Amino acid sequence: MEIVPSILSANFAHLAKDIKKVENSINYLHIDIMDGQFVENLSFGPMIVSAIRPLTDLKFECHLMVLNPEKYLIKLKEAGANVIGVHVESTAHIHRVIDAIHRLGMEAEIVLNPGTPIALIEPLLDEVESILVMTVDPGAGGQKMIKKCLKKVLTLSELRDMNDYNYRIEIDGGVNKDTIQNAQSMGVDRAVAGSYVFKSDNPSERIATLMKECQKDES
Repeated sequence: MEIVPSILSANFAHLAKDIKKVENSINYLHIDIMDGQFVENLSFGPMIVSAIRPLTDLKFECHLMVLNPEKYLIKLKEAGANVIGVHVESTAHIHRVIDAIHRLGMEAEIVLNPGTPIALIEPLLDEVESILVMTVDPGAGGQKMIKKCLKKVLTLSELRDMNDYNYRIEIDGGVNKDTIQNAQSMGVDRAVAGSYVFKSDNPSERIATLMKECQKDES
């Protein structure tokens, strides 16, 4: 299991400090980009991605909670993004968006809302590098995990094995010490953790705690 901290729960006034606190424990940083339309909240945009890019060599996973995500792709590439996550409901041309992400040299990730069935993305499973299963309703941090969403992880894991697909399975929402083991047992490869990591005095210690819980499950 790989832990991917979400800076949505970091201290916006001290992003550089918070990133430094975790960067030696991780490989990816999760950046939520919201437009106030697809979800109610506003958050980071390409300018923030560009501003923090020189601060770290971590890979940036940009989760687009926006309408018409194709409008953001070139700016995010120029800002230093490595992975782009797109909600299948956010565009009428999801294949075109995935192709554009790849042509720009980034990895493509499809995002599933809690109420979105896997059947809606089955034609895309051989086209993307990862699937992000939302285990809360998107748009705000600090929510409690909707545990039944983990059934999608199990199904995606089975589909991957049956069809020899290569995508990673990731979850986002309500990840903490009490939920991480169950997530791993379902087949999760990566877990986005926001509040549990950054709303603490020692974010790197929280990441270590999550990893330790995963190791318990493996033993």
